[in-house]
Order: sequence, then C-alpha cells, then structure tokens
Amino acid sequence: MSWLAEKFRTSRGMTEVRETTLGQLGGVFAIVLAMGIGFVALRFWDPAPIEVVRLKTFDVFQQFAPRESSRTPVVIVDIDAESLAAYGQWPWPRTRVADLVRAILGHGALVVGLDILFAEPDRASPGIVADSSRGVDEDVLDALKRLPDNDQAFAETLGVGPIVLGVATKTWDEIESGRPPVTKANFAMKGGDPRSWMFAVPGLTRPLPRLEAATRGLAMLSLKPDPDGIVRRVPMVMRYGETLYPSLAVEMLRVATGQPTILIKSGKIGIESVVAGGAEIPTDEHGRTWVAYAPSNRDRYVSALDVLNGTVPRDGLTNKLVLVGTSAVGLLDIKQTPISGAMPGVEVHAQLLETILAQAHLSRPADARLIDILLIIGVCIGMAIVNPLLGAIGGLILQITLMAGLLGSSWYLYTTDGTLLGVVYPVTVGFIVYCVITYWNYLRKEAQQRQVRDAFSHYMSAELVDQLAANPEKMQLGGEVKDLTVMFCDIRNFTAMSEKFATDPKRLTAILNSYFNAMTDRITECRGTIDKYIGDAIMAFWNAPLDDPDHVRHACEAALELLDGLSKLDRKLSAAAEAEGRPHTPISIGIGLNSGDCLVGNMGSAHRFNYSVIGDPCNLASRLEGQTKTYGVIIVIGENTQVRVQDFATLELDLIRVQGKKEAARIFALLGNPSIAKSSNFSALNKIHQKMLEAYRGQDWDTALAHIEDCRKLDGALERLYDLYRSRVNEYRIHPPGADWDGVYVAASK
Repeated sequence: MSWLAEKFRTSRGMTEVRETTLGQLGGVFAIVLAMGIGFVALRFWDPAPIEVVRLKTFDVFQQFAPRESSRTPVVIVDIDAESLAAYGQWPWPRTRVADLVRAILGHGALVVGLDILFAEPDRASPGIVADSSRGVDEDVLDALKRLPDNDQAFAETLGVGPIVLGVATKTWDEIESGRPPVTKANFAMKGGDPRSWMFAVPGLTRPLPRLEAATRGLAMLSLKPDPDGIVRRVPMVMRYGETLYPSLAVEMLRVATGQPTILIKSGKIGIESVVAGGAEIPTDEHGRTWVAYAPSNRDRYVSALDVLNGTVPRDGLTNKLVLVGTSAVGLLDIKQTPISGAMPGVEVHAQLLETILAQAHLSRPADARLIDILLIIGVCIGMAIVNPLLGAIGGLILQITLMAGLLGSSWYLYTTDGTLLGVVYPVTVGFIVYCVITYWNYLRKEAQQRQVRDAFSHYMSAELVDQLAANPEKMQLGGEVKDLTVMFCDIRNFTAMSEKFATDPKRLTAILNSYFNAMTDRITECRGTIDKYIGDAIMAFWNAPLDDPDHVRHACEAALELLDGLSKLDRKLSAAAEAEGRPHTPISIGIGLNSGDCLVGNMGSAHRFNYSVIGDPCNLASRLEGQTKTYGVIIVIGENTQVRVQDFATLELDLIRVQGKKEAARIFALLGNPSIAKSSNFSALNKIHQKMLEAYRGQDWDTALAHIEDCRKLDGALERLYDLYRSRVNEYRIHPPGADWDGVYVAASK
C-alpha cells in the first residue's frame, strides 16, 4: 500500500508540473500570438520609421564595405571655389559655360552632362544688361542690344556635340502656355505600361526653350532622398504627366552610345530594370536603383579652372563621360549619402554612373517582405516555445545567437553578391518578444511570491524599508499648488572665467564644485530645496516638500548667506592661487527671488521625472536674476517677496515689464538683514531714494537728478544703479515719455 500511495503521489505531482508548464506555455503563446499579429501587420504597413531603421542597416554595410574605387570613364568637371575665385561668382555668363563645354568636347569627351539648371535667361546677355541699365548713353545701349545674345551662343554650342541638359522637379505645376513637355529619348516598354509604378512629379523647372531644343539629351537632375534625407536610391525614370524623363546617368549613357531608345522592363510587381546604352540596370518596383558608393576621391574631379586654362592633362577627358557640377558649398548642391554627410550632388550622379559601368549593383529581393514575415513568425514561435523552458539566461543566449545569425547572414549576402536583406525588423521583434516573455514570467513569479508574503503576514510583521517604499504614490507624476519662494543664482561672466581655464578644465571643475558645495550648504541650512543645477546656475525653492510658514524670510536669509559664503570661498580660492603663483579670478553672482503660488511635484515623463517647481512666479524669479546686471545689484526680489520681509533692508529699484510678461512688476534690491535696515545710513538712503523715484515718475527731471547725486554720496556701491537713472533722465529730457507715462520701464534683456 505504501508503494501504491507513493506512486499515486508521484503521478499526481508530475501531472501538476505538466499542467503548470502547459499553463505557462499557453499564456506565453497567447501573448506572443497577439504580438506576432501586430508585428506582421506593422510590416505590411511598413511606416517610415521602420523603413529608416532598415535603411540605416544598409548604410552601416556600405560604411564598413564600400564599393572599391575602380578606374571607370567617369570624370567630374568641378566648378569649385578656385574656379569661382578666378572667374567670378555663379552664375557665370552662358558664353563662359559654352567655352567650358567646348573645351571639354575638344578633349574628346564621349558625352557632357550638365548638372546645372538653365531655366532663366542669362542676366549677363548684352540685351538684358542694356534693358536694366540706367543713365547710360543711348548709343551705348543700342550697341549693346546689337551684340550676340549669350543664350543663343550657348544654344549653338549645345548643338555641336553630345550634351545633356537637365530638368528639375518643383512642388507645384506651372503650365507654360504653348510649351508642352519635351523629352529627347524614345521609350520602349516590355511587360506592360510602367507609368503607374513610377514616381510622378507635380511640376518641372525646365531649360530655356532654345536650349531645350538644341541639346541632344534631356534628363531629370532631381534626386529623391529617403525619408531621413539620405540619397541611397535614384529613380532611373520619373514621370511628369505622361511624359517620361530619364535620370542624368541613364540619359548620358544613351547619348554617349548614340542610341535613341531606352527600354523599361516591368513585371507583375512593378518595374524590374531599365536598359540604356547597352547596360541593363536592375531597379526596384518604382524604377529606383541603389547607388553602390565608393569612398570620395578627388581623383574623379577636374577643376573647371584647369579646363578653361587648358592645363588639364592631355588624356584627362578623352573618351570620358563628363559631368559638370559644383562642389562649392555656397551653391547648395550638397547631399547626404550613406558614406558622407556632405557629398556634392554631381558626385552622386557620378557614383551612380560608376555603379552601372562597374556592374556593382545592389538589390533588394523581390520577396523581401515575405522573407521578413516568415522570419517574424519563426522568431515568435521559437521564442514562445524555448524561452519558458530555458529561462531568462538561456533565452538571452538564444536571442543573441539568433541576432548574430540573422545579421551575419545579411552581411554575407551583401558582401558576396550585393543583396540587401534587411533583418533588423525581425531581429528587433525577437528582442521585444524575449523582453515581453521575460517580463511576463517575472510578473507571474512576483505574483506567486506576493501570495506567499500575504499568507505569512498573518504571522509575521513586515519591515519598513524606507518612506518611498511605504508610500509608493510619491512616485506618481503630478503635484500641488503651493505658496513658494523661488531663487535663481547665477555666476557672472562665467564664459570669461571658463576661457581663462580653457587649458586646465580640471581646475575649473574643482572651483565649480567648491562653489556649488558652499552655496548648497547655505541654501539647505536655511531650509531650502535644491531644484537643479543649470550649468553654473542654481535653482532652489522654499516651502516644499516640507511646509515652512516663514519661507520668504528664510529665502532672503539664504540669499544673504550666499554672499557671506561666497566671500569666504573667494578668500580661500585667492590664497590657493597665490600659493600656486597664478592669478586669481574672483567669483561674482547674481540672485533673483520671487514668491507666489507655484505648481510643485514630480514633473517629467512616466519613466524619468524630477521633484520640481513651475509657474509664473518661478519664471519671474529667473528674469529678476538677469536684471541684477542691469541695475548693478547682487540680489533682486519681487514685490510679493518684499511685502513679507519689510523689516529687511530693501530698496525699490524700478517698475519694469520683463520679457515674456505683459504686466509690470515692482522690483527691489535686497541689501541686508533687519539690523542693516535699522542703520541710520540705510534709512537716509531709503528716504532720499524714494524721493528720487517720485520725482522721476513725476517727470521732475531736475529734482530727480539732484536726488540721484545725493543717493550716490550715501552709497557708492550703487553707482551703476544711479548711473542708469541719470542716463534715463537725460534721455527723457530729450525725448519725453509723454503725459500718460506710468513710469514703467520695458526691459530689453532677460
């Protein structure tokens, strides 16, 4: 019987384990199934962020293994900075461009592609110069008008050789009366009409009619960047209405070989390739081909200056496909590419030509989306089965192995035959699934542990860890409105101070740390709360999180204590500098204080937040700190603060309207504690100062000036303040503010 009982218990235990495991797998499968459906649907949608992440992977591949630079018959004649310095700013007269093109053809170039728009008449043409001239003798104007037109001279040059001009896209349609779209190439189509798959442009910027008629080739110059602004793919053909325009590279191949026709091959899912000049160029469904970028190399460039001067090597352009463009930054033809953040647009066309001629094509599999979906399904099923069995560590090892395998396969396909298989999305899905499964298991185990703790809590007392654990609601976002006093304290001329220690940043850091320690100690001793350090500035507040009925007084005491602490710190730093034989840079500060109702609490996002304060009084405190420079005092306080510390030594500074505020604010200088306020010297100063303000606001300028001089005699430390008022009075004498002036001064700075 004992054997039978044991057998029964063992069988029952195995059954419970099996049921538990199946239950775990069932829960995991339900979660993974829901996630898998969502991820597959997202892949079908393929929004821009997912596409950009996939494209960034291909960028990394090109950065690590760019196309090898090979000798191809592609040359860029660069209108560079040296050319512009020699022949003047762009645009050049068309006659000079014609000279450049003739010189290139004279060196035996196969074709010349101009990555330049000629959409407007040449302003340097004699006729246009004559029409725009004023005060010039009529005979001179008539002589100018009889001279040959620059555009006509350029058109005659275009007709003598294999030259390709360009059109460009624009964001609106501008119908030119009597001038229908024109293309120079004939298009043959195999496998159906591909127009519905092509990128359509809403408008065109075209060459002048006479230039358009004279050239042998007409190409689309515009490049279509990917959503993140990087040029990876170039449309081989684009559509304007029913008229097709080949890319500059395709049209140059056609013109160079003298062939009239470009062939477009299409299939069930879009365009497959474009054939021009005997070269078949594989494309995606929209007719784009990937540019296999090689490292930028100045060897593919020839300066236009050398061509015009005749100093280009004898065979430098012979039997070459020549692109004419600019690398000058000021002409704004700079593009972002996978291997360069600033590549001239003309080089992108050159790199595309090199890709085609070297047959170094990059391509995406036609069924790339299906591959992604199958990988997503496989990853989800695999992780759902294996992760609960292997646990978190085993699942992590499996996930890393899976990621390495997929990324390695993608890299192998790229380096062997230029196949771009984007596996970042399936890899990311696998990682997310792993994290969700691991977290779900953690929650399940935590729930089990909670049940155990709840059961034993009837018999044992729980220990308090800390206040935050005992009150988890404190971790929630939100706050309350409280009457606070807010302080901003900033170091004056910190930039100049930093420059003096530019070669010794450690010393600057040590000084800053000493400063922050001294200031923080004084603030906290006066019951203040440090909100944050903003560079060299300190933000603090009073009456939160603990209530402080005397927060205004404590804040003012802290401000005065900061001056005492700064004085002691300065003496210490001065002694250290003297001992080391180096000059000492004194530290000076400005402090702004203001009181009022603010919102205080945990501010930020659900994942990261700070206990902080916001509100209009807080903003005004920041502005008051900035006004210490204007009025030449160290501490400026708002009226809401001053009315609650009237026994302190405060002096009304002004009635100003600070930036960002519509209402005027009465501001005060905090000069000392109550003992200073009771001194005879301060009492006399305050009395005369009030009379000065009354005369100033009453526009009694002579009386105001007299009181200003009296105040200056009583307190020389306020010289800048009284210089400011004397300057205002002198200005208002010349330009009176008007009878309706309310005495408010509008602050020009923060």
